[in-house]
Amino acid sequence: SLSGCRLPVTMGADLTLYRFTMNYDRVRHGLRGMFFNMLGQHERALAAYRDSHRADPAHVGTLRTMAWLEARQERWAAAEAWFECAIGIEPDDAHTWFNLGYVRDRGGMDEAAIAAMRRATELNPNNDRAWYGLGMLYARHGRHADAAAALTEAGRLQPMNGLAWYALGMAWQHCNEPERVAAVIEHTLSHDPQTAQRLIRDTARSDFMHRLGSMQL
Repeated sequence: SLSGCRLPVTMGADLTLYRFTMNYDRVRHGLRGMFFNMLGQHERALAAYRDSHRADPAHVGTLRTMAWLEARQERWAAAEAWFECAIGIEPDDAHTWFNLGYVRDRGGMDEAAIAAMRRATELNPNNDRAWYGLGMLYARHGRHADAAAALTEAGRLQPMNGLAWYALGMAWQHCNEPERVAAVIEHTLSHDPQTAQRLIRDTARSDFMHRLGSMQL
């Protein structure tokens, strides 16, 4: 919900001017928040950042910081609300959409997490973490073809990411695509032998078992 946001009454061009005008109260409270956070006093830090937000409701950095602090305390719904506030001001920020997807995922809001991760990949197709997160969410819900498509992108962007390649192999396994599973195994044999070993065993690929004996694990 965006009900916790304190936005200026006037929007549009006035909001742009509002955002880029120095607000010393926001800075002062933000420095207090930074100090408390450095001391590990997260609740006092959060209170200071709330004061900063009241002084400058349109400052996106403050909103993201409050979301991060709430997430550190595993208060996922509160973190979601602050990230949504940030997106309400900067709707095309891919990193914020990714973070929103992450906290929704951790908070058990799977469908909303999928929507956020998908938007993150649309805004930044080179965000391998968003593709990976999206693929894992799809896999959790048995949408294995969608998972394979997302994890293919994650693997393309990060060819050394064993977790992504393992998940991709398992997605193809669930899709009954043995040739694609074999291609993933071949890739992991070259880049991550431990992942290859696990994938060969978990997919019961007896045709690759003979390769395990010669692997340096």
